[in-house]
Parts: sequence; C-alpha cells; structure tokens
Amino acid sequence: MSNDFNDEFEKPGKKPILKLTVGFIWLIILIVVAVYLLSGFFFVGPAEVGLVKRFGAFKISVGPGLHYHLPAPIESVVKVNTSALRKEEIGFRTISPGSYRSYEDEALMLTNDGNIVYVEAVVQYYVLEPEKFAFNLVDPSIIVRFTTEAVMREEVAAVGINDILTVKRETISDRAAERIQEELDKIDAGIAVKNVYLQEVSPPSKVIAAFDDVNNAKQDKQKLINEAEQYKNNVVPRAQGNAAQLLREAEAYAQEKYLTAFGQAERFKSVLREYKKAPEITKKRLYLEMLNSVLGNSEKYVITGDSGVLKLLNLPLMEGGN
Repeated sequence: MSNDFNDEFEKPGKKPILKLTVGFIWLIILIVVAVYLLSGFFFVGPAEVGLVKRFGAFKISVGPGLHYHLPAPIESVVKVNTSALRKEEIGFRTISPGSYRSYEDEALMLTNDGNIVYVEAVVQYYVLEPEKFAFNLVDPSIIVRFTTEAVMREEVAAVGINDILTVKRETISDRAAERIQEELDKIDAGIAVKNVYLQEVSPPSKVIAAFDDVNNAKQDKQKLINEAEQYKNNVVPRAQGNAAQLLREAEAYAQEKYLTAFGQAERFKSVLREYKKAPEITKKRLYLEMLNSVLGNSEKYVITGDSGVLKLLNLPLMEGGN
C-alpha cells in the first residue's frame, strides 16, 4: 500500500493541488491570528472608564477613546459608567414608565410604637471609584438594595407612625442617606450616595380604613381642643377685664371715702380752732348754718297773732310771684 501511495503522491498532476491546500491553510492561520490580535482593540465611551485586567488581576484604568489590550485570555477590559445616576428601588419596581409593581415584603416596616407602615423608597448613587465598584462587589445593585432596606428598617423603627407619616419624612431620608454611605464605605464599594427619597409612606392597605377612623377621631379631638381654647381665650380676658374694672372702682370708692373723711376731719379741726378763739360767735354761726341747711328747702309760713287780720302768710307762694 505504501508503494501505491508514493506512486500517487509523485504523480505530476497532484503537486499543484497540494501546494494550494497548504497555502490556503496558512492564509486561514494568518487571518485567525490577525483577528485574534485585532480583538484587543476596544473603545471607551465619554461617560465610561475602562478597567484593564491581566490574567484576572486589575492592571490599569483608561479614559474615553480607542485603546488596545492584549487579547483574551491574557487581558480583558471591564467598562464602568461613572457619570450615570443609578438608582435602586425598595418596595416596588419600575416595569415601564408609569407602570410599577409592589413588593410588600420589602415595603412593610415596623415603627417604634408597634405599628406597621408601608414605605417605598428610592436610593440614587454614582460610581465614585470604578475599580472598587467593579472588583469588590459581586452584584453592586443587590448590595445597594439590601443595604438601603436594612438602614430604612432601622430608621423607621426609631420613630412613631405619626412622625414618619408627617413631619419626619425628610429627616429620615437624610439620616438614611448618611448611614447607607457609611455602610458602603466599610466594604469599599466605591459608591457615592446622592439622595434617598421616600416615594410613598402610608398605612398598609388592609388597615387604611381603621387608620383613617383613628385619624378622624384625633382630628375631632383636636378640633374640640381648639374650640375649648378659643372659648377660654374669649372668656378669660373678659373676666380679667371685669375683675380689673371692679378693682379700680373699689379703689376709687375707697379713695373717695378716705378723702371725704379726711376733709371732714380737717373741717372739724378748723371749726375747733375757730371755736377756741370765739366760742359764742362760733356757736351762733354753727346754729345758723344748721338752720339754713335744715330749713333751706322747706316751705315757710308766717303766722300772726290773734289780733291780726291775716293769720297765715305763705312766703314761698309770694316769692313765686303769685
């Protein structure tokens, strides 16, 4: 068989075919090598950072533009967008613009007064250190979501349900953002937290009716308290004004009586001084003054003796001109 093969191999008509086959193989090899070498070119976008790895270990980071690395499996590149504002949603997921799906197991949280509240939150963050973000975290989105959920549960558990529904929503958001940043810094996540928003805070759907009844009762209570305070503010000042007026009247009456008594005492002293100087004259003057005060407003009549014709003279009638 070997002789037959050699004979066939040495036939003149077979040599060009063999040379063509070998040349084609070398061409394919060159093309494969060229494609392999060209596969090392890569482009980094304007908002991205390229992280080049050699045998799985981080080597260097490159900025936007066209770059080259040794083809795989020697080197590879991981691109990280450092300008995009990323977000993770707690208690819900956005399916499409305007369409959402709720996750009650994430949203239901316990407050410090034993109530359950439904909280939907959104955390927004940037990639601050791309090499840490890409190589220190297996799944960054899950890490951020779990960290945010854990911190939110602790913050909600520190306040009452009325506080989180009303006045402390912004305070809880700010404190949660600070604590999430601290937790992510501990694991070198390379993430900068921008904001934490409480998208929706409400009682659970199954107890909304009862919760509304409680709120209505509290509002009625506050309304009655306000009405009582209004009545108090109306009545008390009026009573205080009346009391002040009576007090001033009493003080004026006391002052008047004092001054009258003082004046009478001074008059008596002056009369006494005059009496000591001229007793008889003073007696007569006092007698006449008393008669004048007693008879000053009385009707006066003059009665004549038995011999007179006119026995009764009505002086007031005469003084009147009749």
